[in-house]
Amino acid sequence: MPADAAAPVAPTPPTSDAEGEADAPLVAPREATAAERRRERIDAVRRRVVRVLRAIGDVVQPLGWVLIATAVLVWWLAFAYGWREFLVIAAVITVTLIISLGFLFGRTTYEIGLDLTRTRVVVGERAVGGLMLANRTPRTLLPSEVILPVGAGRGVFQVPRLAPDEEHEEVFAIPTTTRGVLSVGPVSVRRGDPLGLFERAHDRRQAVDLYVHPQTTALEGLSLGHLRDLEGLPVQHLARDDVSFHALREYQPGDDLRHVHWKSTARVGEVMVRQYEETRRSHFVVGLSTLPDEYREAAEFELAISVAGSIGLRALRDSRVLDARTQQGPLRSLSSRRFLDELSMLGHSRARLGGIVALAGGIAAHAPDAAVVVLVTGSRTDAAELRLACSRLPLGVRALAVVADTRVDAPALQRIGEADVVTVGALDQLPRAVRKVLSWARARGCRVAPRAPLHRRRRSSRAFSLST
Repeated sequence: MPADAAAPVAPTPPTSDAEGEADAPLVAPREATAAERRRERIDAVRRRVVRVLRAIGDVVQPLGWVLIATAVLVWWLAFAYGWREFLVIAAVITVTLIISLGFLFGRTTYEIGLDLTRTRVVVGERAVGGLMLANRTPRTLLPSEVILPVGAGRGVFQVPRLAPDEEHEEVFAIPTTTRGVLSVGPVSVRRGDPLGLFERAHDRRQAVDLYVHPQTTALEGLSLGHLRDLEGLPVQHLARDDVSFHALREYQPGDDLRHVHWKSTARVGEVMVRQYEETRRSHFVVGLSTLPDEYREAAEFELAISVAGSIGLRALRDSRVLDARTQQGPLRSLSSRRFLDELSMLGHSRARLGGIVALAGGIAAHAPDAAVVVLVTGSRTDAAELRLACSRLPLGVRALAVVADTRVDAPALQRIGEADVVTVGALDQLPRAVRKVLSWARARGCRVAPRAPLHRRRRSSRAFSLST
């Protein structure tokens, strides 16, 4: 157990209201201030300007920039000092630049096909693809260069001379070192002048998205929380309509007449209706904090994403209703592939959206019927913030917090408030950490719930659950 959770907290001197508001965690998202909105608009304009300048920089080559700068300097000298020699030199350079620009215009006649064997890989795997170029024209095409952008980089392929109806194939492999979505393409053919002053790539094919999923680990036989299936184990809440019969009671206005027990009604003399125990599937919530201030380094954030992905995949394999959320909103998690795609695109959230406390408040507001909530955060989140976050979760929910800390060598387990808190330093420590949580829960008096009787179970799920 870490020292910060076991040691008593020393009293602190009173602070002013301004200092208290600055030190207190943000418990809910807030509206952007005028300064923040102005800064966001400036960032958007800056990104557009950078995009335009980058496009111009891709066309003009280093030698072209030298000639453009030389032409401007020589024109200035010619007009400033009236030197005819400089005027002639400036005119020659300008005509050369204009003629070179003419080589950028025109169309390429390759028929290009781009094919990726897999559009979804895990970090560390290679994505293999093929590039097919064909000459469908009646004339021979001279050698050229084909450019294949991959994320921020690009690959350049030398295409030989192609006769009519001749084809050329290039096979390539894309190494993946970081999680994300790589845009492969669009494939383009490079056009330029003989002097190498300008260069333009003509797009010939739409880009293909390559999803690089985070690493995950299997949690075989390690299921958290209750499995309350529509045809399985009942809970203690009573309902007017369900499949698990509980008892008989007197009729109340609004009851469905289909549930009237006529034999008991005739015997007692009052209308009696059936009452049922509510049965429902487990609502499993995974909350992943994306506030950068809660993570010591980028590796911790990636570890937290892998932990959330592993726990979410286990919930989907158990046929549970998975609700994955961040400060920026819900993640689509109807299937394993969609869930991993969302994790691949995940980035940091803005500071005004709050941290783990605000995330817990959002879960309480949007998932009040949650049965199990797993909160994932970084090592900079202290015990007080975790305690406050767990206190904001719905009443009666089974809470588990996972802290990603790459400095620890073995998983650690502690109890903060009503939640179990585990600290993992690597993804392969997660199964041991979950096993410790389950063992500790049994040691505190938890038991495995018995299966429902046959007369109360219709094709009941065979998976068993952990109930307190």
